[in-house]
Amino acid sequence: MAKTATTRRGPEVRTARPGVASLDTLHSECGCAALGGDGAGRKAVGVDPDIKEANLNRLRRIEGQVRGLQKMVTADRYCADIMIQMSSVQEALRAVGRELMWNHLRHCAAAAIRGTDDEANAMYDEIVELMYRQGR
Repeated sequence: MAKTATTRRGPEVRTARPGVASLDTLHSECGCAALGGDGAGRKAVGVDPDIKEANLNRLRRIEGQVRGLQKMVTADRYCADIMIQMSSVQEALRAVGRELMWNHLRHCAAAAIRGTDDEANAMYDEIVELMYRQGR
């Protein structure tokens, strides 16, 4: 039995478009193989080494910022100071997300879009969903 989902186009069966295989069946065919299964063994088509290193450095800094937030809460620091630091962490995470999106579009999405129509349509849907989730 097909699952239904409500999208901006209303209730529909979980397919990329009418006549296109369901997204669930296309996940393993994603350009970066990043959608299928439980996440084990999924790899990007390509990763820019400079972006990877910059993201790792940012994530290490973010990790330190989060530890600092924990210490601030433990020490009963002024709420506004904690919230300002939280904003810094959130912006740093957004910066990592932007770089990951750039890499995904440059490598993974480009490969899928050059593939079959089903792969391209699944990737378009994935990109729209990623943009929606990043915008929240």
